[in-house]
Formats: sequence, structure tokens, C-alpha cells
Amino acid sequence: MNILVCVKQVPGSNNVEVDPVTGVLKRSGIPSKINPYDLYGIEAALSLAERFGGTVDTITMGPPQAKAVIQETVCMGVRGGTVLTDRKFAGADVLATAYTLSQGIQKCGAYDLIICGKQTTDGDTAQVGAEVAEYLNIPNVSNVLSIDDYRDGKFLLTVSLDDRIITMSIAPPCLISVDADINTPRLPSYKIRKSLQDSSVGFLTFADFDDQDLDHYGLSGSATQVERIFPPEKVSAKKTIEGDSDVQAQALYTLLRDKKML
Repeated sequence: MNILVCVKQVPGSNNVEVDPVTGVLKRSGIPSKINPYDLYGIEAALSLAERFGGTVDTITMGPPQAKAVIQETVCMGVRGGTVLTDRKFAGADVLATAYTLSQGIQKCGAYDLIICGKQTTDGDTAQVGAEVAEYLNIPNVSNVLSIDDYRDGKFLLTVSLDDRIITMSIAPPCLISVDADINTPRLPSYKIRKSLQDSSVGFLTFADFDDQDLDHYGLSGSATQVERIFPPEKVSAKKTIEGDSDVQAQALYTLLRDKKML
């Protein structure tokens, strides 16, 4: 069984600034980490490989320094991974990101199962997994709570829907997106980290892809454009209303009315 987990490097701090000109996050100088939801996908993949045999690889899209998250997954027990990196990929929305990932996955080999985290903490769209599956023309299931078994050539899953929990099966090759309820991720191995080799990480660029149409990548391949993005304004001013509950209620009502919030 060959398993691939899609991972992403995200800001490791909530104190992130936005470039007022480009409207993108200022990532320079900000500590990074693996997207938390991807850790559950890695654990699910490693557990499957331990139960039924197989290999686990990871893939990410980002700048060259994104190799750090691939190395982190290796420390958790993953065999190795690939970074898709090229300036032509910059500015991609979820559609262009999913297409780029699908192109990279096809260059990396054939996989029985692709696992994605539910969403990323810097984008929160929860769309990339399903879109990657569409580009690869394979079935996908979201909100997977547990991978119960692999029997008769199919994965048996417990899945959360809006109003119920169901069990279902899906045949490989396929893609699933997992939520935080699926497991508890293992910690990286210090011993592996000390012996880590750069050979565990490979790189692919635009030149390596079969599709050489620039209109499918980055800003050109994005169906959506962010017109403006800005951090919420921090207001430290406060007003204390003295008096009994009737006086406070009337004062609060007047304040909200004057601010046209009622």
C-alpha cells in the first residue's frame, strides 16, 4: 500500500502582518510549522502502513524552505517527501494550488491513498483535498473520523455528515480528508532528526511538470482574486457604565443605538 500525505507549512504565530500593497501575508521572519490538521493525516497514514504494510510519503507546495516540514514528517516516520517550488506557483488560490499539487503527485508516482488534513490554519477553505481528487479523477471522502479497516480491496471509513455519522467503503486509488478527531499524532523522533539527510527531500519545479501552460498555475491559474485583505483593527478603548442593572441596560442600549448596531 502506497500512501501520500499532503502537508503545508503555515505561520507558527497568530501575530502575522499583511502587506497593504499585495494583500498577502508577510511570512518573512515569521516562525513556521506543519499545518496542525496535517499531523492527523500523517498519523493516519503511518498507522495504516503499520497495520497493513506499505510506504508513506509527503508532498508540499511552497518556497524551498518548506523542506523543513517534509523533514519534520520524516522524523515522525515518513519515508521522504517532495517540495513543489517555483515562483510561477506564487499567488495561487485553492484551484491553482490543487492543480499544482495534482501535477506534482502524478510526477511522484502511483498512490493507493492520498490523505489531506481537513483544512489549513492560514486559509481555512477546506477545499483543496476535494479539488485535488477531481483533478486526479479519483473518488474522495471528506470529514473522515476513522479508517476502520482495509478489507476486500477497500478502505472502510467512519464519516461525519452534517446531521449523522455513517460508515462507508471506498476503493483505491482515492483521497480522504481527515479531521482532528481521528487520532493523536505521534511525536517526532529525536534520533531520526539527528541523523536526518537532505536526500529525504526531493524538489520539483514548473519545468518538471507535463502541463507547461502557465495559465494553469499561480495567479494566472487562479479563478478568484483577493481584492483586499487586512488585519482586524485592535481597539483598546473601553467605557465603564456605573449604576444598577436598569441604568446599565439603558446606557448600553443607547450606546448600541447611537453606533447604529441596533
